[in-house]
Amino acid sequence: QVQLVESGGGLVQTGGSLRLSCVAFGRIFSIRAMGWYRQAPGKQRELVATITSGGVTDYADFVKGRFTVSRDDAKNTVYLQMNSLQPEDRAVYYCGAQTIATMKYDYWGQGTQVTVSS
Repeated sequence: QVQLVESGGGLVQTGGSLRLSCVAFGRIFSIRAMGWYRQAPGKQRELVATITSGGVTDYADFVKGRFTVSRDDAKNTVYLQMNSLQPEDRAVYYCGAQTIATMKYDYWGQGTQVTVSS
């Protein structure tokens, strides 16, 4: 089992920044990659960014150049630095863990709300 705990969401003005954190507990060695997803009201959950255990990153086109995903293995923590936030970035952001065994995102955090005021 893996437990994920997100933090760092909040209210920010357009153009502002936030940094989300996701701490992983449990069977860390079973994780292949970590991902940040988001879900806005009335919309499906969508991929924001991923980072593998080897540090390879990938981003959705709509966040390239604005968001940066990183990891600190000593702290079992993955971060999402979000800059130049826009009202359309408003969503609940979820951290997920892709396991080696299934290659699927089998574990999810509880989510953290990000709100961007115009």
